[in-house]
Amino acid sequence: MQAKLADLDHRLLSGRSLDEQMDRVADVAADLGFEALVYDYSPVPLDHVGELITPAILRVRNTPQDWQDLWCAEGYYQIDPVQHLALTSISPFVWSYQPKGDTILQRFIDSRHAPVVGYLQDAQLACGVTVPIHLPRGGFATLTGLRPQTSRRDLDEAREHLADFSLVAHALQEAAYPLLDKECSPQVIRLTRRERECLRWAAEGLTAAQIAEQLNRSLATISLHLTSAMHKLGARNRVQAVARAVHYRLLED
Repeated sequence: MQAKLADLDHRLLSGRSLDEQMDRVADVAADLGFEALVYDYSPVPLDHVGELITPAILRVRNTPQDWQDLWCAEGYYQIDPVQHLALTSISPFVWSYQPKGDTILQRFIDSRHAPVVGYLQDAQLACGVTVPIHLPRGGFATLTGLRPQTSRRDLDEAREHLADFSLVAHALQEAAYPLLDKECSPQVIRLTRRERECLRWAAEGLTAAQIAEQLNRSLATISLHLTSAMHKLGARNRVQAVARAVHYRLLED
């Protein structure tokens, strides 16, 4: 396995896109007994009220065709107990949706998670391994391998491959990291350079008139930039816009 992982590192780094890298990881994951693969990434995992944000990047391999739509458009990501556990975990973990699965998930599942539980049981992907990856500056990613569970042995085999799958996940993340910004979905909030500049000065306590003087622009122009940023952030006023921009790391260089 070590030789295969060394070869994977080389192949991942030569991948021109995240999709190419996922294809290569899927081959290795299949050798470990995982039939399907899910990778997700968010520069900020929680919104300003503490709810899970739909990931900026979601890539799947060998999942049912409706997976992407359910998790990203229908809200399954927000009620996925594996994702909630991953966000608060620093170590990879094995999970099972079977009642006698005997994993950490059995102590966590309740009625809120019923759509996800039923879906994965029907899809015969009720067992898996998830690797949480907490990134610099607050970013968050997970790689999950899924497989059927027809007996206790299936769960035991997932545990046996936990360490190798974790190495695969971190190899993927290291190779993918430089690609993430350009791979992010268009739904991610994007401020213009001037909007960020105006909000930075607002964060320093300057009024619109003072920002206009600082940037040598008209008050109307500065107000336009600030108002545009407020709308993009769903903020009611400039103070809230600054707070949300800071939360979403939009004012960082």
